[in-house]
Amino acid sequence: MELKQIAQQVVVIVGASSGIGRATALEFAKRGAKVVVAARNEQGLKSLVEEIQNLGGEAVAVVADVTNFEQVNAIAQKAIHAYGRIDTWVNCAATGVLAMFDQMTPEEFQRVIDVTLMGQVYGAKVALPYLKQQGRGALICISSMEGTRSLPLQSAYSCAKHALEGLIESLRVELMHEKIPISVTSIRPAVINTPYYNKVRTKLGVKPTGIPPYYDPRLVTDAILYAAEHPIRDFIVGDVGRILDALQRVSPPLVDNLLALISFAGQRTNEPKSEDAPDNLYEPIDGYNRIDGDFGQLVIPSLSDWLAKLVP
Repeated sequence: MELKQIAQQVVVIVGASSGIGRATALEFAKRGAKVVVAARNEQGLKSLVEEIQNLGGEAVAVVADVTNFEQVNAIAQKAIHAYGRIDTWVNCAATGVLAMFDQMTPEEFQRVIDVTLMGQVYGAKVALPYLKQQGRGALICISSMEGTRSLPLQSAYSCAKHALEGLIESLRVELMHEKIPISVTSIRPAVINTPYYNKVRTKLGVKPTGIPPYYDPRLVTDAILYAAEHPIRDFIVGDVGRILDALQRVSPPLVDNLLALISFAGQRTNEPKSEDAPDNLYEPIDGYNRIDGDFGQLVIPSLSDWLAKLVP
């Protein structure tokens, strides 16, 4: 299977107003791709398109809620209208609720599933017919290490990411059976320093955090761009993610006990935050249309990401 060079591609990025999606859109544009960016946050998209155009790139934006199939379909229609095709589709959109399972309402749990899982389902449903028309292409799904190892306080998010891994595996084999050269890739980041923890709903009484260390979101962008040119099954971002993956394979009970020791205190900061504070569960919130989060002091490099590209 051979994919186009990035400079020859039309790329759709869903969940592009901040964090990984924003960094990815900028890097695709810098490399010469024509970019279609989508998210709920209109202001975030506007500033992103302006930034891309200031760099000399080409981009159009679509305001869309990924829980609405027709709105996701409109993203594809915009890409076809603007550029005539789709070569790579990147699904980034996600949200979460940091809380004990019994403190979440059924509606909150369902909303996390609708955004984090069904948004990916709708994206794949919309993208695949156009990728098949092209005769090749890439569907890149931003999953998580929580797709293989769930965390406490994130039951809905972990549930969504586990289900996403099932979707990815099923789609990949169906395309193999049809002998259609479309690459389906799971990108599984460890803890990434994006505004995610600023925006999600919390019932912990404090601002939540990932369990350190953190990794730079641009490492995830590098993995996505690599997958857009090189058909790969999956890519774990962050050394700690690979360590966790290995431990989970060897001894799940060991990981259970480790997480029971570190993950409850490890997902709390000392900064008070009410569960009534603004969050992005149902509506976008302003002020976070950027790539990086608030935990830059906890960011470390990752050697294994570099090695994975040498020996795919």
